[in-house]
Amino acid sequence: MRIAVLTSGGDAPGMNSAIRAVVRAGLYYGIEVYGVYDGYRGLVAGNFEKMTRKSVSEILSRGGTVLGTARMTSFQQKEVREIAIENLRKEGIEALIVIGGDGSYKGALALNEMGFPTIGVPGTIDNDLGGTDYTIGFHTALATIVDAVDKLRDTASSHQRCSIVETMGRHCGDLAIAAGLSCGAEFIITPEHPMDKEKMIENLKKHKLEGRRNAIIMITENTTNVYELAQEISERSGFACRATVLGYVQRGGSPVAEDRILAGRMGAYAVELIKQGISGVAVGVSHNDLVYMPYEKALDRDRGSMQDLYELIGKIS
Repeated sequence: MRIAVLTSGGDAPGMNSAIRAVVRAGLYYGIEVYGVYDGYRGLVAGNFEKMTRKSVSEILSRGGTVLGTARMTSFQQKEVREIAIENLRKEGIEALIVIGGDGSYKGALALNEMGFPTIGVPGTIDNDLGGTDYTIGFHTALATIVDAVDKLRDTASSHQRCSIVETMGRHCGDLAIAAGLSCGAEFIITPEHPMDKEKMIENLKKHKLEGRRNAIIMITENTTNVYELAQEISERSGFACRATVLGYVQRGGSPVAEDRILAGRMGAYAVELIKQGISGVAVGVSHNDLVYMPYEKALDRDRGSMQDLYELIGKIS
């Protein structure tokens, strides 16, 4: 049996760990594994390479993805996907494992609906896929944010400032919520928990009168203009306020242990599902158990976005 693996969309720490697990598990079961370079673009270009144990040696601790990634909007066109399937079948490949986020899953779903078996593995720092408690890369991005906010807290306290920290996450507030709890943020603003600006400014005024020397506001990207918000807070609250956009640094770095373990488990599990003849599904982890579900469930983001943690923050902040 021959299978292929690719990474697609935004890179995430732990993708290499997942690639390694797919290759090593495949070889363990006597399956030939091909790597596809540069995501779906590589499928269309026929950019394949047969993988060996040596191909994935010493990549466990590396960030990014050794297979590369690319965004390819033209893959939405059926005729483009037909070229990809033709290339896969030309190589004798019988199934494809796709490591990525929601856009990657949509491509995998479309291939599966056209008769080519696929399995999705959740690789995205945003943690914005349904059916899984965590996605590969989330814990490493969280650690990067916490490290940055801890340092900002030090300088904010020295200068008696309020710091706004914008995290990634797109439409999901998990990074901001988890980082806010980890760093003791005074305010957290996410797509699921919109900003009450007047209440926040009034609370900042009280904090200033109480003698607090700093405040941290965690906010998910695309929620508001953080620089304009910082200016308004400076003018109205009594705190000098600065905004910090962490940006793509959140995607980089060596994956933490949680992501390496998660990627290893999920990558091997995807191979085992293919071996059992299961396809058209995405894998996940629920209460530490490996699970799989239809792509449609994985693409459903309506899962509460760490509501329990958000409520806890309200009790102990």
